[in-house]
Amino acid sequence: MSAIQIVIGIALIVVSVFIVILVMLQESKAELSGTIAGGSASDSFFGKNRGRTKDAQLRKLTIILGSVFGVLTLVSSLLLLFFSNK
Repeated sequence: MSAIQIVIGIALIVVSVFIVILVMLQESKAELSGTIAGGSASDSFFGKNRGRTKDAQLRKLTIILGSVFGVLTLVSSLLLLFFSNK
């Protein structure tokens, strides 16, 4: 195992822990589906400013970290394939 594979493996573990934490911090969709007055979530202030809320920022960061996780996994697989031929 090369040093770069170890570094990528550690990075994968760190990114996956952050993804789990971010997902746990987000509100569930079931809580947002109904309001007291019976209106939809888009009628509220937070529904209209969804891109600026904390939940929207957490969602964007989760997507970014998920993409980073996918790229790191692909690179790790390619390195494993490359070094296993020697």
